Amino acid sequence: VQLQASGGGFVQVGGSLRLSCAASGRSFSNSAYARAWFRQAPGKEREFVAGISWSGSSTYNIDSVKGRFTISRDNRKNTVTLQMNSLKPEDTAVYYCAAVRTTSQALGDMKYDYWGQGTQVTVSS
Repeated sequence: VQLQASGGGFVQVGGSLRLSCAASGRSFSNSAYARAWFRQAPGKEREFVAGISWSGSSTYNIDSVKGRFTISRDNRKNTVTLQMNSLKPEDTAVYYCAAVRTTSQALGDMKYDYWGQGTQVTVSS
C-alpha cells in the first residue's frame, strides 16, 4: 500500500486548504481500510487529527478541529480528503495521511500501518 498526500500550502488566518491522499496497491483495492490524517508541528509529537472508517459511515475529529475540518473519502478513487476551514496559526504542521486494514470504527485508537510522505500546512497571522 502506498499513500501520496497533496494539497498543503501557505494560507492566512481564516483561510481554507484541502488536503488529498491517494492510495494505491493491489491489496488496497480489495480490502477494507480505515483512513486518517495526523499532523506534527515543530517541536511537538505527531497527533491524530481526523479519521474515517472503511465505509465512510463513521468519522472522528479531535476537539481542536471540530466544526472546522471535515474528512471524507471516495472509495471508487481510493482517495481521502481533509477539508480545512477557518485555519488558525496552531494548525501549522506537516500533515500525514495514514491507513490501516480494519473494519473497526475506533478511529482515534488504532495503530496505523501505512503512511504518506507528509505535506506542509502553514497558517500565517
